[in-house]
Amino acid sequence: MFPIATGQPFGPLPVMPVQAMTQQATRHARRVYVGGLSPTANEQSVATFFSHVMAAIGGNTAGPGDAVVNVYINHEKKFAFVEMRSVEEASNAMALDGIIFEGAPVKVRRPSDYNPSLAATLGPSQPNPNLNLAAVGLTPGSAGGLEGPDRIFVGGLPYYFTEAQIRELLESFGPLRGFDLVKDRETGNSKGYAFCVYQDLSVTDIACAALNGIKMGDKTLTVRRANQGATQPKPEQESILQHAQQQIALQRLILQPQGVPTKVVCLTQALNVDDLRDDDEYEDIVEDMRQEGGKYGALVNIVIPRPNPNGEPAPGVGKVFLEYSDVEGSKKAQAAMNGRKFGGNQVIAVYYPENKFAQGEYDG
Repeated sequence: MFPIATGQPFGPLPVMPVQAMTQQATRHARRVYVGGLSPTANEQSVATFFSHVMAAIGGNTAGPGDAVVNVYINHEKKFAFVEMRSVEEASNAMALDGIIFEGAPVKVRRPSDYNPSLAATLGPSQPNPNLNLAAVGLTPGSAGGLEGPDRIFVGGLPYYFTEAQIRELLESFGPLRGFDLVKDRETGNSKGYAFCVYQDLSVTDIACAALNGIKMGDKTLTVRRANQGATQPKPEQESILQHAQQQIALQRLILQPQGVPTKVVCLTQALNVDDLRDDDEYEDIVEDMRQEGGKYGALVNIVIPRPNPNGEPAPGVGKVFLEYSDVEGSKKAQAAMNGRKFGGNQVIAVYYPENKFAQGEYDG
């Protein structure tokens, strides 16, 4: 238990039993259940967090000081009971459902001993509609109707990921019914987490299992059902999982920061190797690449390695190297061509070392 002193002295002795009785009688309406806590959560961190966010949203109605007076945590089941000073403050706290605490969303519910009919006589049973939820990243309606047990929380997203890039990653498993990238209200920048729901709800656990824990840029993703812990996909879903993981591997390459810009851009996944064997097809490919690459700057050289006729491995086969006269051209080309589709293939465009390219080393 974590009692927090209110600083208010007790009244005369005869009043104490009445005060205690009142506290006990209203406790069911002054407590909220908070589920889905991280293993590192403790009474102090929960009390401090909820007192802070209650003040931030304007939910404190019982005067100055912390709204939270007591916290009890069940570490094994990862939930807490958070006791507020007043019934009205507990009702306001119900608006915090889904708030991010220590990197993951938590559930805020009424406790099982909550008595609605009795609570209605003690104070408001609904949150004040004028709460400033945007102050804590809970803009009303931001979830876009993404409610229910199949809502997925996607955390640990690099801040430079665009909505389109995140959607493309998630859609490796199928079309989305809803998607919401949470953004800072003032700057419009990503806050690094999102929510989504798939049209086909059966892929929910597959997506969570495949995406959770993978590294994206300088971050590690946390992906799970928003209202519960991780659930493993069923055996019959393994083939879908395997295919999706291959798609994710490709998306990770596309979404990686591409290093220090050079004058040379290397395209992979752009060609079918068999097309490089035929002379006419090869000439067409070179001309297509010259026209496409020339849109972004002055091309100095194009190298498209071909397979050896004797079947021996040849370095760089399947890649396209575009050398520009300056870095500005290569930067425009990399940004425009990375993730684009050519002939049904999704291209990965990266910068290539100029010294290796000059020496004819195409196997990097």
